[in-house]
Amino acid sequence: MSPIKRLWQAMAAQRKELALAGLLGGLASLCAVALLGTAAWLIAQASEYPPVLTLTVAAVLVRTFALGRAFLRYAERLVGHDAAFRGLTELRVRVYERLERLAPVGLGRFTKGDLLNRLVLDVDAALDLPLRIVLPWAQATFVSVVTVAFLAWLLPGVGLLLGVVVVLALIVAPLIIGRTTRRAERLLAPRKAELASVVVTALHGCADLSANGRIIDTTTRAHAIDDSVTELSRRESFALGIGGGTATVLQGLAVCATLVIAIPAVVSGRIEPVWLAVVALLPLALIDVLATLPGSALAFQRLKGSADRIAGVMDSPDPVVDPVNPARLGTQPSDISLSDLSASWSTVQVLSGISFDLVAGRRLAVVGPSGSGKSTLAACLMGFLSYQGSARLGDIEIRDVGGDDLREHISVLSQQAHIFDTTIAENIRLGREIEEQAIWLALEQAQLADWVRGLPKKLQTQVGTFGMSISGGEAQRLALARFLVQPRPIVVLDEPTEHLDSETAQDLERTMFDALAGFTTIVITHRLSSLHLADNVIVLRNGRVHERGTVTELTAGGGWFAEQLASEQEDLAVHALISQLPIGRGAPAPHQPLVGW
Repeated sequence: MSPIKRLWQAMAAQRKELALAGLLGGLASLCAVALLGTAAWLIAQASEYPPVLTLTVAAVLVRTFALGRAFLRYAERLVGHDAAFRGLTELRVRVYERLERLAPVGLGRFTKGDLLNRLVLDVDAALDLPLRIVLPWAQATFVSVVTVAFLAWLLPGVGLLLGVVVVLALIVAPLIIGRTTRRAERLLAPRKAELASVVVTALHGCADLSANGRIIDTTTRAHAIDDSVTELSRRESFALGIGGGTATVLQGLAVCATLVIAIPAVVSGRIEPVWLAVVALLPLALIDVLATLPGSALAFQRLKGSADRIAGVMDSPDPVVDPVNPARLGTQPSDISLSDLSASWSTVQVLSGISFDLVAGRRLAVVGPSGSGKSTLAACLMGFLSYQGSARLGDIEIRDVGGDDLREHISVLSQQAHIFDTTIAENIRLGREIEEQAIWLALEQAQLADWVRGLPKKLQTQVGTFGMSISGGEAQRLALARFLVQPRPIVVLDEPTEHLDSETAQDLERTMFDALAGFTTIVITHRLSSLHLADNVIVLRNGRVHERGTVTELTAGGGWFAEQLASEQEDLAVHALISQLPIGRGAPAPHQPLVGW
């Protein structure tokens, strides 16, 4: 099924309303054509000074068609837009739900700006399908058939001629415009997405780009992409101009040709002279109805690009396939058991032969160099990534559990917990029904309550985009409070202190371990000096378990763990020594020795 047909299928629930809107619009357009034809007959007939009663019916019809055109057009807009916007809402929800299914592993192939463009602009473009494509074509076809049939009854030659013009206006002209703009319109949506991606990246990385002297390069690239978008838009405008000119030419040809046929018919007495004005003016009114079709053809080509990009999201392969009959965890114990677990990103195997057992309430630390598979292990446990082998919670396999149910039992605190541009309270609630007392309790456990109480608006304080108005340590404590307000029995801490300085990181680690006492905890970290509270440690290297044991056992073993721990303790000692030096405490007098050196 083509992407366009899939968009139309997505609006299946609104088909009846759209059909009603099409009927109302067709009647409104028919009233516009009939209004001009009736007015032409009325003026021509009135020029012969007939009895007034002869004109009464025509005068009433003119008023009826004039009012009907306005009323029916308003009703068509009301019904059609209501149906289209409700269909658009359902489509946007479907796309968002699909993105939610892909997150976080499956979103790696999209940039932030590209995702924003697909979810907003590309989905908004789907509104054109019923309003600017289906309804205009359906209405134009309906009015054309009725008008051509009437003129064929009145004067067959005129009806045949107008039928040819209608075919040209309905099929040939839009086809030419579509072929003219096909390549430009297919490129326009991706180029707009690329422009949005560059702009979003530039805004988010403005400070780093400025510090590294890359602002000019970034703005130059944005200007280049914008110029290409402008050029593609010019091609679109050129095609639209061709469409408008074609409609005008067809209109003139239709009027002239009908007069060439109708005048001899009047002279020969085949039709009354009063009908000459009707025959001449009806093509004018009909071509006005058909004049919207070039814009519809352009909208159709534009929609193809957006539909392909929406299909790219909807057809993205699932990183994890939910089971058909998912097992329920219920009150399963929070023991974790892995046996010969392997996992891959795309076609690259990252984990191989991972096995360990973690008893409920105990703490396991997972360490190793970057790229060893630590975060991949967390993704498997959270149900974000498919795996081979076995990973069990209690006696239930993780792959047999539905994603939502699994994440009701396991939560993760990552190194980049998202902070929303809203209040402290809403960042903790995340849309859940949670009382203020529970929020304060979570803040107390995260050792953030005193800081919040000192703020002028307390829980209603706005934290800014990505939490820019608060420090990194406060942001991570806020994320910790978000978890503690409705805790899960199993916790995965994935480098939660990675971007913090040593002192802040150590303070936050103490807070987390105190708050999570009694929880089954997996700690993924680079900071080995904080692992004295872990019950066991496994060292991953190249996707395999390289060492395992307690901190004491691994330290005594003299392997990678012992070497890294010794190096880290030396670094901490140097930092501690530097912090005690009298730097910044005032310069010594000239030729005076530095006291304490």
